Amino acid sequence: MLIKKAEDVKSSDITPRELYFNRRQFLLSASAAAVSTGVVLSGADWLAPRKAAGDEKFVGLKKSSYSIKEKQNSFKEITTYNNFYELGPDKEDPAANAKHFTPMRPWTVAVEGEVKKPKTYDIDSLIKLSPLEERIYRLRCVEAWSMVVPWVGFPLSSLVKLAEPTGNAKFIQFVTLHDPKRLPGQKLPIMEWPYVEGLRMDEAMHPLTILSVGLYGQVLPAQNGAPIRLVVPWKYGFKSIKSIVKVRFVEKQPPASWNMMQPQEYGFYSNVNPDVDHPRWSQATERRIGEFFRRKTLMFNGYGEQVAQLYSGMDLRKFY
Repeated sequence: MLIKKAEDVKSSDITPRELYFNRRQFLLSASAAAVSTGVVLSGADWLAPRKAAGDEKFVGLKKSSYSIKEKQNSFKEITTYNNFYELGPDKEDPAANAKHFTPMRPWTVAVEGEVKKPKTYDIDSLIKLSPLEERIYRLRCVEAWSMVVPWVGFPLSSLVKLAEPTGNAKFIQFVTLHDPKRLPGQKLPIMEWPYVEGLRMDEAMHPLTILSVGLYGQVLPAQNGAPIRLVVPWKYGFKSIKSIVKVRFVEKQPPASWNMMQPQEYGFYSNVNPDVDHPRWSQATERRIGEFFRRKTLMFNGYGEQVAQLYSGMDLRKFY
């Protein structure tokens, strides 16, 4: 039997604890999902490379001053190595299963809760309300890998201002589409569906926080959370919820999917903090996809100068 050292184990080889302890149910459900949706979970067809979705170009994009000056990951790397459990639990699953997640129109986003102007927006009309720009951000995954992604999007604060939150609105909850026919991973007993996430209001209003509709100047591919997803660059990637259909303004801290499932491992705030290890691996270093050597993890994913004041006085080991 081959035994690997922790530093030799790739993040894609790590089986989440919740899947390991429910592996029998998982395998049975996965088999059922494969039959009912036509998804092939093994064999040559499963391993065959597939063309990434999303080849429609944006024009006239503004380059954002918030972009970092680092080498970007390739379009292929960004669109074939993903965490999107709705399209499968392995890193290669979302690209392979993206063909099921069509069509993308019509698509609406409901804005509701503690707001003066609740409204359901057609995504195309929503995009027109705030000019799109390209922002080069780091994406940091909790399993200690990272990418540099040129996102296309607009500030979340633009949508918040349109909604006109009441004085009771202290947090925002985001909800992913629930449609197991198009998102076959939702037939698997991985977590409670639909996926939900949340931000504190000041985090939502921060100029770094965006709603993304594309990457590399193209319309967002299905495997990357099309047609609209959150991007919060100083937090772990799972915080940036994908395929959003609802934005709720609420008074109390809302539930978040990974925090509900494993609260001892995934905190609500989910800020990148190299001093707080995940129970099953260190967060002190990370591996940039496409690179061999590991690098030191930066506090707040390198955005400390911009966001550290949001958490002044907080115990970041308790509020992780």
